[in-house]
Amino acid sequence: MADTKRQNAGGKFPIATPQVGNSSLVSVETAMTGAIGARIRLETTLSAHPVLEGTLFTVCPATNLVAIAISTTTPHTHHILPISSIVNFTLLSTTSPGPPPFGNALPQITPLDTAALLRRADAAVARMKELAARKNKSVSKEAQDIFDGLSRTLPTRWDGTNMVVNDGVVISAPYRAEDCRAGAGQHAGMLSRVKKVVSRI
Repeated sequence: MADTKRQNAGGKFPIATPQVGNSSLVSVETAMTGAIGARIRLETTLSAHPVLEGTLFTVCPATNLVAIAISTTTPHTHHILPISSIVNFTLLSTTSPGPPPFGNALPQITPLDTAALLRRADAAVARMKELAARKNKSVSKEAQDIFDGLSRTLPTRWDGTNMVVNDGVVISAPYRAEDCRAGAGQHAGMLSRVKKVVSRI
Protein backbone atom coordinates (compact mmCIF):
# COMPACT_ATOMS: atom_id res chain seq x y z
CA MET A 1 0.00 0.00 0.00
CA ALA A 2 1.09 3.57 -0.71
CA ASP A 3 0.57 4.48 2.94
CA THR A 4 3.39 2.21 4.02
CA LYS A 5 5.86 4.36 2.07
CA ARG A 6 5.33 7.48 4.14
CA GLN A 7 8.47 8.49 5.99
CA ASN A 8 8.76 10.15 9.39
CA ALA A 9 11.72 12.29 8.40
CA GLY A 10 12.48 15.97 7.96
CA GLY A 11 9.90 16.86 10.60
CA LYS A 12 7.13 14.91 8.89
CA PHE A 13 4.39 13.52 11.08
CA PRO A 14 3.12 10.00 10.31
CA ILE A 15 -0.51 9.57 9.35
CA ALA A 16 -2.62 6.66 10.55
CA THR A 17 -3.24 3.84 8.11
CA PRO A 18 -5.57 0.86 8.36
CA GLN A 19 -2.52 -1.44 8.55
CA VAL A 20 -2.63 -3.60 11.68
CA GLY A 21 0.32 -4.08 14.00
CA ASN A 22 2.09 -0.74 13.49
CA SER A 23 1.67 1.01 16.87
CA SER A 24 4.02 3.86 15.91
CA LEU A 25 1.36 5.54 13.80
CA VAL A 26 -1.03 8.12 15.22
CA SER A 27 -4.08 9.70 13.62
CA VAL A 28 -3.52 12.81 11.55
CA GLU A 29 -5.96 14.69 13.81
CA THR A 30 -3.88 13.87 16.90
CA ALA A 31 -0.59 14.75 15.23
CA MET A 32 -1.83 17.99 13.71
CA THR A 33 -3.69 19.18 16.82
CA GLY A 34 -0.35 19.36 18.59
CA ALA A 35 0.94 21.59 15.79
CA ILE A 36 -1.81 24.24 15.92
CA GLY A 37 -0.19 27.65 15.63
CA ALA A 38 2.97 26.27 14.00
CA ARG A 39 4.11 26.74 10.42
CA ILE A 40 3.61 23.61 8.32
CA ARG A 41 3.65 22.29 4.77
CA LEU A 42 0.79 20.08 3.60
CA GLU A 43 0.93 17.62 0.75
CA THR A 44 -2.59 16.93 -0.50
CA THR A 45 -4.52 15.01 -3.11
CA LEU A 46 -6.19 18.24 -4.27
CA SER A 47 -5.23 19.02 -7.85
CA ALA A 48 -5.73 22.78 -7.29
CA HIS A 49 -3.50 22.80 -4.18
CA PRO A 50 -1.11 19.83 -4.16
CA VAL A 51 1.13 21.68 -1.68
CA LEU A 52 0.06 24.26 0.90
CA GLU A 53 2.44 26.06 3.23
CA GLY A 54 1.37 28.32 6.09
CA THR A 55 0.27 28.51 9.72
CA LEU A 56 -2.00 25.75 10.99
CA PHE A 57 -5.07 27.60 12.24
CA THR A 58 -7.23 24.76 13.53
CA VAL A 59 -8.10 21.07 13.22
CA CYS A 60 -11.72 19.97 13.66
CA PRO A 61 -12.26 16.21 14.20
CA ALA A 62 -16.05 16.76 14.29
CA THR A 63 -16.18 18.04 10.69
CA ASN A 64 -12.91 16.40 9.56
CA LEU A 65 -11.62 19.75 8.29
CA VAL A 66 -8.30 21.59 8.59
CA ALA A 67 -7.81 25.35 8.27
CA ILE A 68 -4.41 26.76 7.30
CA ALA A 69 -3.50 30.46 7.06
CA ILE A 70 -1.41 30.99 3.93
CA SER A 71 -0.58 34.68 4.00
CA THR A 72 1.86 36.17 6.52
CA THR A 73 0.15 39.55 6.23
CA THR A 74 -3.15 40.78 7.62
CA PRO A 75 -5.77 39.70 6.77
CA HIS A 76 -4.75 36.09 6.35
CA THR A 77 -5.84 33.98 3.41
CA HIS A 78 -7.28 30.78 4.82
CA HIS A 79 -7.68 27.44 3.09
CA ILE A 80 -10.10 24.88 4.50
CA LEU A 81 -9.64 21.31 3.32
CA PRO A 82 -10.74 17.80 4.33
CA ILE A 83 -8.37 15.88 6.56
CA SER A 84 -8.81 12.91 4.24
CA SER A 85 -7.15 14.88 1.43
CA ILE A 86 -3.87 15.25 3.36
CA VAL A 87 -1.15 12.85 2.20
CA ASN A 88 1.53 14.13 4.56
CA PHE A 89 2.62 17.25 6.37
CA THR A 90 5.91 18.75 7.44
CA LEU A 91 6.46 20.82 10.54
CA LEU A 92 8.51 23.85 9.42
CA SER A 93 8.53 25.90 12.60
CA THR A 94 7.17 25.42 16.10
CA THR A 95 6.80 29.16 16.65
CA SER A 96 4.20 31.40 15.09
CA PRO A 97 3.27 35.08 15.41
CA GLY A 98 -0.37 34.01 15.44
CA PRO A 99 -2.56 33.24 18.46
CA PRO A 100 -1.52 30.43 20.84
CA PRO A 101 -3.21 27.00 20.76
CA PHE A 102 -6.59 26.62 22.46
CA GLY A 103 -4.92 24.75 25.32
CA ASN A 104 -3.33 28.04 26.44
CA ALA A 105 -6.48 30.12 26.01
CA LEU A 106 -7.62 32.39 28.83
CA PRO A 107 -10.18 31.97 30.22
CA GLN A 108 -9.68 28.23 29.98
CA ILE A 109 -11.84 26.43 27.43
CA THR A 110 -13.57 23.54 29.18
CA PRO A 111 -15.75 20.72 27.82
CA LEU A 112 -19.43 21.50 27.35
CA ASP A 113 -21.88 20.07 29.88
CA THR A 114 -24.01 18.27 27.29
CA ALA A 115 -26.42 16.97 29.96
CA ALA A 116 -27.15 20.54 31.09
CA LEU A 117 -27.59 21.66 27.48
CA LEU A 118 -30.07 18.84 26.86
CA ARG A 119 -32.02 19.80 30.01
CA ARG A 120 -32.18 23.41 28.83
CA ALA A 121 -33.33 22.29 25.39
CA ASP A 122 -36.03 20.05 26.90
CA ALA A 123 -37.23 22.90 29.13
CA ALA A 124 -37.36 25.27 26.15
CA VAL A 125 -39.37 22.73 24.12
CA ALA A 126 -41.77 22.26 27.05
CA ARG A 127 -42.29 26.02 27.30
CA MET A 128 -42.95 26.27 23.57
CA LYS A 129 -45.49 23.43 23.76
CA GLU A 130 -47.19 25.12 26.70
CA LEU A 131 -47.42 28.40 24.81
CA ALA A 132 -48.75 26.60 21.74
CA ALA A 133 -51.40 24.84 23.84
CA ARG A 134 -52.64 28.23 25.05
CA LYS A 135 -53.34 29.41 21.51
CA ASN A 136 -56.59 28.18 19.96
CA LYS A 137 -56.84 28.65 16.20
CA SER A 138 -60.51 27.66 16.24
CA VAL A 139 -61.74 30.71 18.16
CA SER A 140 -61.84 34.44 17.50
CA LYS A 141 -59.26 36.96 18.65
CA GLU A 142 -61.73 38.26 21.25
CA ALA A 143 -62.12 34.74 22.69
CA GLN A 144 -58.35 34.31 22.82
CA ASP A 145 -58.02 37.65 24.63
CA ILE A 146 -60.55 36.48 27.24
CA PHE A 147 -58.61 33.23 27.67
CA ASP A 148 -55.32 35.12 28.07
CA GLY A 149 -56.90 37.42 30.65
CA LEU A 150 -58.24 34.49 32.66
CA SER A 151 -54.99 32.53 32.51
CA ARG A 152 -53.09 35.43 34.07
CA THR A 153 -54.93 34.92 37.37
CA LEU A 154 -56.41 31.41 37.20
CA PRO A 155 -55.20 28.09 35.75
CA THR A 156 -57.00 27.90 32.40
CA ARG A 157 -56.86 25.49 29.46
CA TRP A 158 -58.72 24.84 26.24
CA ASP A 159 -61.06 21.89 25.75
CA GLY A 160 -62.01 22.22 22.11
CA THR A 161 -63.58 25.68 21.94
CA ASN A 162 -64.51 25.67 25.65
CA MET A 163 -62.39 27.23 28.34
CA VAL A 164 -61.82 25.15 31.47
CA VAL A 165 -60.87 27.17 34.51
CA ASN A 166 -59.32 25.51 37.56
CA ASP A 167 -60.38 22.12 36.10
CA GLY A 168 -63.93 22.77 37.29
CA VAL A 169 -65.58 25.76 35.63
CA VAL A 170 -66.41 25.55 31.92
CA ILE A 171 -66.97 28.66 29.80
CA SER A 172 -68.62 28.17 26.43
CA ALA A 173 -69.00 30.62 23.55
CA PRO A 174 -69.55 33.54 23.46
CA TYR A 175 -67.62 33.46 26.78
CA ARG A 176 -69.75 35.81 28.89
CA ALA A 177 -70.31 35.57 32.63
CA GLU A 178 -73.67 33.87 32.01
CA ASP A 179 -71.88 31.26 29.86
CA CYS A 180 -69.95 29.94 32.88
CA ARG A 181 -71.07 26.70 34.49
CA ALA A 182 -69.56 24.73 37.31
CA GLY A 183 -68.73 21.05 37.05
CA ALA A 184 -69.97 18.45 39.46
CA GLY A 185 -68.55 18.83 42.94
CA GLN A 186 -67.29 22.38 42.35
CA HIS A 187 -67.76 24.96 45.07
CA ALA A 188 -70.16 27.77 44.20
CA GLY A 189 -67.55 30.29 45.30
CA MET A 190 -65.23 29.29 42.42
CA LEU A 191 -68.02 29.77 39.86
CA SER A 192 -68.79 33.18 41.31
CA ARG A 193 -65.11 34.16 41.20
CA VAL A 194 -64.73 33.09 37.55
CA LYS A 195 -67.87 34.97 36.56
CA LYS A 196 -66.52 38.09 38.24
CA VAL A 197 -63.20 37.83 36.40
CA VAL A 198 -64.91 37.25 33.03
CA SER A 199 -67.20 40.24 33.51
CA ARG A 200 -64.16 42.47 34.06
CA ILE A 201 -62.27 41.41 30.94
